[in-house]
Amino acid sequence: MKQMSILTDITRCIGCEKCVMACKELNETGPDRFWPWQRSLTDLSASRWTTLIRKTGNRYVRQQCRHCLEPACVSACLVGALTLTSEGAVVYDPKVCMGCRYCMMACPYAIPRYSWADPVPYIHKCTLCHEQIMNGSIKEPACTRACPTQATIFGDREALLNEAHRRLKEQPERYPFQQVWGEHEIGGTSVLYLSDMDLSFLNWKPDLGTTPLPLKTWTTLKTVPYTFVAVGAAMFGIHKLIERRMELQAQNETPSCPVQEASTNEGPPKPGLSGTDETTGLSTRADLGSERNGRSPNL
Repeated sequence: MKQMSILTDITRCIGCEKCVMACKELNETGPDRFWPWQRSLTDLSASRWTTLIRKTGNRYVRQQCRHCLEPACVSACLVGALTLTSEGAVVYDPKVCMGCRYCMMACPYAIPRYSWADPVPYIHKCTLCHEQIMNGSIKEPACTRACPTQATIFGDREALLNEAHRRLKEQPERYPFQQVWGEHEIGGTSVLYLSDMDLSFLNWKPDLGTTPLPLKTWTTLKTVPYTFVAVGAAMFGIHKLIERRMELQAQNETPSCPVQEASTNEGPPKPGLSGTDETTGLSTRADLGSERNGRSPNL
């Protein structure tokens, strides 16, 4: 098979959720758990890789990873935990993942989920059962195999596109939206949709365009290594400059010298000078006055 793909026809879905249960069973995702930021227990989550969105009039729309032909999540992953296989499936390796969650921000369809309840959280999403198909344990994804009405079918992308356009041509009244969702949007996806309602709530928005997102971001991303080196060099230069200034400042600062004590070997105080004799503790002027009167200062 050249390109593994899924075609989901909204007009055929009866809301049985057998596709959801088959996915959960094969991948052993465990019971669903409601989180405060979820609108419903049936929202996409770490334990629910595909789900059904209920619309008015008993209508159901399947939601899952679109497996873009040029996936933004893969280009945003710094360590290569998400990769695009040659068969078209976008797969995930938890052993490589560092938990940055850049893929969650990069995905235009808001698909990847994070296992917040785990001690070591990982990203979770549909993998098109790529590993099981490649090792031969199954021939098609669990979800398409379980669908009782063939609302979701598996096959080569080119063959599924031909089938989708055939249905559009033969039953235009059934499909008022004469388009195959995912054929061209942001480069195309491996999961395709036919619908009789607007699927903009699945983030199939008109402003997506046809240019793959990695091509749009490459102009900026390719400058990141050079910017990183330049900023690192500038920070190192600033550090060395400040360090040198601090060294010069330390060299220019001289410690204050202590006051030297007066020598005790100096002769007696000169006459006429007032002061205190360190040996007697008496005023020198008083000594001179006593000598002039012919009396000893000690009398």
